[in-house]
Amino acid sequence: MSLIAWLIVGLIAGWLASMVVNRRGEGAILDILLGVVGAFVGGYLFRYFGHAGVNGINLHSILVAGVGAILVLVIYHAIFRRRVF
Repeated sequence: MSLIAWLIVGLIAGWLASMVVNRRGEGAILDILLGVVGAFVGGYLFRYFGHAGVNGINLHSILVAGVGAILVLVIYHAIFRRRVF
């Protein structure tokens, strides 16, 4: 995937994860960062369990990246903030 595709998938997944975890965005830069990290985490976890990881700009990749971003965001809140939800 190209860098722009990673950024687009990361932005969408990070924003959706922020809406799920704490019902507000973390800011565009942090949303992109969490989404891209979440895409790596989600892709690794999905491949570990035998499923396809992130492979382009499509709904499946956004779902995989979103699952990873939610996991990363919950860990981020547990470390840096007191309230998670």
